[in-house]
Amino acid sequence: MRGKTMSLCALSVLAVALAACSGNSKKVDNVDPNVFPTDYKREIFVTLTKKLDDPTGVRDTGITEPMLRQAGQEQRYMVCVRTNSRNAMRLYTGVKERVAYFYGGHLNQLVDATEGQCANVNYQPWPELEKYCLSKSCS
Repeated sequence: MRGKTMSLCALSVLAVALAACSGNSKKVDNVDPNVFPTDYKREIFVTLTKKLDDPTGVRDTGITEPMLRQAGQEQRYMVCVRTNSRNAMRLYTGVKERVAYFYGGHLNQLVDATEGQCANVNYQPWPELEKYCLSKSCS
């Protein structure tokens, strides 16, 4: 009998946990996916400096303002980013374009741009990324 009681308790705990999870998904459904990303530069900066092999000494940087564009079947805010960064051997790899996708006003994905995806965009200089330094002695 004791085994059945423990099994019922375990099932009860599992049911409560699942109910809690399903309750959280309703909150996500209420998010407006196309909230304008006000802190887009900081979010991309943090993600990009973690993603690059060598986030220091980046050249030829550029960033666009957020723009509402088609992403699959839906419209999403996106930002194009251009960099010329160094690999792990500290050699420049050439200019590369990436696209940052936003959902609910926050960075959702940062991926390599497909050919032409960032064509005819208005890049603005991004000196903050070019000045990034990992050492306290950087000026």
